[in-house]
Amino acid sequence: MMDTHFLIIGSGAAGLTLAVKLAETFPKKKITVVTKSDEAESNTKYAQGGVAAVFDLREDSFQKHIEDTLISGDGLCDKAVVNMVIKNGPKRLRELMDWGANFDTDADGKLKLGREGGHLEFRVIHHKDSTGYEIERTLLARVNYLKNITLLPHHFAIDLITGHHLSISKSEEISCYGAYVLDQISGAIFTIKADCTTLASGGMGQVYGHTTNPVVATGDGIAMAYRAKARIKNMEFIQFHPTALYDGNNGASFLISEAVRGFGALLRNKNGERFMLNYDERGELASRDIVSRAIVFEMKKSGVDCVYLDCTHLDIEELKKHFPNIYQTCLQNDINVAKDWIPVVPAAHYLCGGIEVDKNGKTSIKNLFACGECSYTGLHGANRLASNSLLEALVYSNRIFNYLCKHPPSRATKTIPEWNDEGTVLLRGPENLQQKTDELQQLMRRFAGVVRNNDDLKKASLQLEKLYNETEILYQKHNLNTTLSQLRNMINVAYLIIQQSLKRKENRGGYYNEDYTKKYLKE
Repeated sequence: MMDTHFLIIGSGAAGLTLAVKLAETFPKKKITVVTKSDEAESNTKYAQGGVAAVFDLREDSFQKHIEDTLISGDGLCDKAVVNMVIKNGPKRLRELMDWGANFDTDADGKLKLGREGGHLEFRVIHHKDSTGYEIERTLLARVNYLKNITLLPHHFAIDLITGHHLSISKSEEISCYGAYVLDQISGAIFTIKADCTTLASGGMGQVYGHTTNPVVATGDGIAMAYRAKARIKNMEFIQFHPTALYDGNNGASFLISEAVRGFGALLRNKNGERFMLNYDERGELASRDIVSRAIVFEMKKSGVDCVYLDCTHLDIEELKKHFPNIYQTCLQNDINVAKDWIPVVPAAHYLCGGIEVDKNGKTSIKNLFACGECSYTGLHGANRLASNSLLEALVYSNRIFNYLCKHPPSRATKTIPEWNDEGTVLLRGPENLQQKTDELQQLMRRFAGVVRNNDDLKKASLQLEKLYNETEILYQKHNLNTTLSQLRNMINVAYLIIQQSLKRKENRGGYYNEDYTKKYLKE
């Protein structure tokens, strides 16, 4: 068993920011960060877009950013949370810059401010087209200087430890005492006992397969919290990024940043027609839900598998400077953006729902916090405004830190049982797990994608139940491995998406059901 004061599950912007602040403030306390890949692998690392924050008070204001966020969230944002996050944003960005993060500046050394979909002003700061990577680099450099942080790469959190494992009466308040963790190299499962646990485990794009998220984004934190009986909210609101590079095999993974459209790129259908103005007066800079649905409708109308992003009219040398990673990736795929249109399709990108937390990041379970994409704070409502996610991660990790400074958790005194896998056997035939994973992803793409309907959701629910039962048998009978655990988690997350989709009786933000009145889109 491992004993720690603060356990953090996830090594993206939210988790590492919290780890750094706790370690610097409590040098005699142990901070343990568990991450299932290497410490740099997270959704943060792949965030091409920037961080939205108000720095130019001559042209912009907090109120304008608040209004853009509320419009994007389509009436479901928590206004108090929106106000808090946006007004705290610049402080958190300056703190990150003080720690060594470099963002794009002009010749006078002032921050270059970009504009993305849903923003009426220029307020998005970038590090070229790899902002997330720069933030991750900065945080890891700081973590490596702090001796009281233990990073556990290639460790997979299997389940949170609650009263269920300790045979505590169901009438008592649910509390978290740490987590059971799989060492992916040795295969051993051990206990991490913690006074306080924070889930910063990122998103769930792999539930759909075709996603801009990395392979680690399997919704593990949400699934663990759900099994521990935490409140989970608004899982029907999946944000699909409109412009992921289409690879010719219905696969989409590499993200063509929204900032490219902010730079002036236009969306065209197979006939070369610029179609976005038929759907929204903001054109290519409408919010992501509208752009994604417009693309899906254009593809259905034409019976094609993609649309195109046209950069050929732009200053290509300037485009190269702003988006070197995108430019090179397109070249590697035989696309010269100076003369070729980029084939794009929507892909699962960001979850607007998640583990419900209050303004201090507290979940409904005692001593369990959550921040980043796995959490539902009320900032995004029904649809996230572009570049508000890294902002939320930085602000909420700071909120959790401040709360823990004022209300330090008591030392956990409960005796925690070891993981019990008695009677289980080694799982043979990993191809069976891959087959089930493929089945799940196809089911979600087909029945719970950008455009849904109730009949499809009900079909998905029935098929998912069968898949769940088959997977639970494997879980009960076999030694755990990462693939089986991830499949189990993705099935839990898919269940939450489908069930909460069926309960939503209106189209709102990122949720679009053909059975209800069509909002926003002119067909």
